[in-house]
Amino acid sequence: MKRAVIAGIFVAVVLSPIMAPGGRPASAQSLNFSSGGSDVPIEIFAENGIEWQQEELIFLARGNARAVRGEVEVRADLLRAYYRRSETGATVITRLDAEGNVKIITPGEKAYGNKGIYDIENAVLVLSGGKVRYVTANDEITADNQIEYWEKKQMAVARGNAVATHEGKRLRADVMAAYFRNNEKGKSSVYRVEAFDNVRIDTDKDQAASDRAVYNVESGIATLTGSVKIIREQNELNGCSAEVNLNTGISKLFSCPSAVQGGERVRGFLKPNSGKKK
Repeated sequence: MKRAVIAGIFVAVVLSPIMAPGGRPASAQSLNFSSGGSDVPIEIFAENGIEWQQEELIFLARGNARAVRGEVEVRADLLRAYYRRSETGATVITRLDAEGNVKIITPGEKAYGNKGIYDIENAVLVLSGGKVRYVTANDEITADNQIEYWEKKQMAVARGNAVATHEGKRLRADVMAAYFRNNEKGKSSVYRVEAFDNVRIDTDKDQAASDRAVYNVESGIATLTGSVKIIREQNELNGCSAEVNLNTGISKLFSCPSAVQGGERVRGFLKPNSGKKK
């Protein structure tokens, strides 16, 4: 087996550029390396050297390793880059694995975990291990199991006690899907969140729970469906669906249609003197 070992402190390896899927350059405002543009190389740095396994088509970078492409940077204890040869003989990185203290940085986004797998050609990132975090200027998403970032769909999926926080408002669920788009300043931000199973919304005044929720970040309205419960202080309201305005604090609860759950009405449990001043 032939191996080339490159020793030294912070040695850089410049790899041949790759195109985004479909042969198109893409914006650098993303967590994924496939957004680097067609003429931007990937550079790999490591304190403990870089090992080139030519027969396996792998680069190994150990010790405070970094992979940089344009404005996207991946940091980890160990980086493993898989590549293939194109028809022209160019080196094309197809996958990047990061292990230990993983941190991914762009000008507007950061992500943290213990393990990361980049499927560069399909533009998919999976972060797992410990409390996984995804952070933008105004939003934060955490999960106990993993966070998946789908660049083509501009979507992140958080699994396992997922929590999305926006300006002091918090949405929890077993599984959560957040959708992104660039704002007026060109930075990525969440505009819609879908939550599934054991959904809970916490504000300064209320707690709301349901089976499913859709949150519109711009309007501040969360639409809840399935076994809805809204609690303020010691008062409780139950219904089939609800609209909770997280900006104004106003909640609207709706009864079930006649064909659903026997057409149950909205039910409330109001404790005397609870919230009397309000």
